[in-house]
Order: sequence, then structure tokens, then C-alpha cells
Amino acid sequence: MTVSSPSFRPASILVYVGLDYVGDGLMKLPFVQALRAAFPEAKITWLAGKGKTVYAGSLAPLVRGLLDEVIEDAGIGGKWWELLRRPLPGRAFDLIIDTQSRVLTSLIVKRIRHGRFISPAAGWHLSDARPGADWTKPQAMIARILDLVELAAGRPLGAPAPLPEDAALEAEAARRLPSGPLYVGLAPGAGGKHKCWPLEHYIALALRLVKTGKVPVVLLGPQEQQWDAEIRDAVPGVMLPLDALSPPMLTIALGKRLAAAVANDSGTGHMLAASGVPLISLFGPTAPEKFAPRSRHLTVLRAQDYSQGEDMAGIPLQMVADAVDRALERGRD
Repeated sequence: MTVSSPSFRPASILVYVGLDYVGDGLMKLPFVQALRAAFPEAKITWLAGKGKTVYAGSLAPLVRGLLDEVIEDAGIGGKWWELLRRPLPGRAFDLIIDTQSRVLTSLIVKRIRHGRFISPAAGWHLSDARPGADWTKPQAMIARILDLVELAAGRPLGAPAPLPEDAALEAEAARRLPSGPLYVGLAPGAGGKHKCWPLEHYIALALRLVKTGKVPVVLLGPQEQQWDAEIRDAVPGVMLPLDALSPPMLTIALGKRLAAAVANDSGTGHMLAASGVPLISLFGPTAPEKFAPRSRHLTVLRAQDYSQGEDMAGIPLQMVADAVDRALERGRD
């Protein structure tokens, strides 16, 4: 990869995105962590040009100390006539990273006063630094935007900056999952039922865990709370530590107390990945190459590897149970 000078040390950085829903914000966390690690002294501004960003709302605690400023609903990057004016008048940045690739939007964002501009739009022709000829576009969205950080930094990425910790939430997680038992997390929900491994399979896996002396911890999101009673009735000793009002930071704090976890392609899966727990991630109708969480301890199981179609029910219970056993043997290292 052709990169910027390693001596480049911007004091101010602007990151442009269109908007961020919860899933977007969770997927982009490794980018935010990598950017802060690469430029620890810089003031980093996150700009959502076309809508809201969860970094100004529900996920704001996750980026405390990683981002210095968040601007949303900026009205930047949508209309051609924006080229006739200068966005964010009166402001300038040493570095702008444009995370999207729509050419018109990039041309508009480039109108913001800056020293260096990084963008993949138009085959990198608008960018002040670009990858070398041997670069190939990664399938995974997070890998693509991590390449932007490496390009800007001029060196390979090191260890990501840690997520902020909330002492009160860590204490609450310890109260809900006290030390002692070996906990295994199960996250049966997702944004669409087509992405869900059947609930009865999760219940069967939980029963196997109970028989081997482990404590299943079922993590239900706000849209899945109706499963609570069914799970409690079916699995003796199961823990269900979340309710409809639990914040994402609590899920991450709980994840730190798990020995392993299983999740569908979901926001909860990305939260668990952020916690560092060894994660078994289940895929079928969506592509793990693009959407799998970024984690050092990730095992991906695809329905297509075990059946003719993409139906999540095609992933055998035994394969998931075996993957959990292997994750428990390896640990978090």
C-alpha cells in the first residue's frame, strides 16, 4: 500500500460519514479505535453529513475519549449546488477522511478547508494518498475503512485504542453475573428473523451447557424480550441479565464476564466482539465476508457449508456445540 508520510501528525481530523444507525456505529468501532491509536494527540471530529449518528446518542459512551466532537444532521454531501459554497465555513482540518465513495459527496466534502484529504471515491483520484497497485478492495466494510486509517497514518496499524470503561456499568455487570460460574453467552436475536438460528436450537444448546456444568447467559435485545418466559421455562438455571432498557455498554460489560458466546449476524454480536469474548458467529442469508464482526477470537459458521441453502436452520447444533467447546479450550489468550 502506498501511504502518507509516517511523520504526518495532524492536530485536527475530520471523519465524514453519511449517517450511522446502531448497526453502523457498532461495525465502525474498530475504525474509531484504530484512528485514535494512530493519532493519539489529534482532535477528532465525526461528521454525519446526511442524518443522525448514534455516536451522538445511544453509543456516545462507547466513543468517549476516542472522538472529541460529533456533528450530525450537517446537511453536507447530498446536493450538487453545495459545490458552490464551502461547507463548515470558518473551520479547517489538517486531515479529512471521507469514508464513503460517492463522487459528488466526496467533491463536496473536499470543499471543506483541509491540509490532506483521503477518499476512495473515483478510484482514489480525489485522494492525496492512495494505495499501491497491489491493493485489492476488501469485501468487508470495516476492512475498507481501516485501510483509510493506515493510508493516512503512513504505517501499519498497531493495537487499537481501548474502549472506555464505565465503573458503574462494570459493577452492574458483576452484580448481574457474579464471579464463579463459567458463563457462556447466547444471543438468539437479530434485525430480521431470516438471520436467526432457530430459538429451539439455542435452547437445546443451553440445555447442553447446563448438563456440563456451565451457565448459559441469554442476551435478549429490546425486540426479543417476548422470548424471556419461554427460555426460563425451558432451561433451568439460565441467566437473562438484560431488559428492554439496557444500554449497549452493559452488553459489552457483560461480554467481558463470559468465557465464550454464540450470536447471529446482529448488533449484539458486534457488541460481544467489542468485549473481546471468544465469539461463534452464525451466518446464512448475509455474507460474513462483509458483515462479520472484527475480533481476534472469531469463529464463523455458515449455513451454506452444511446444507444446500442459506436457511439458518441448516447449521447443525453439534457443529455449534463443538465450536463452543473449542473456544472454551482456547480461552481469551
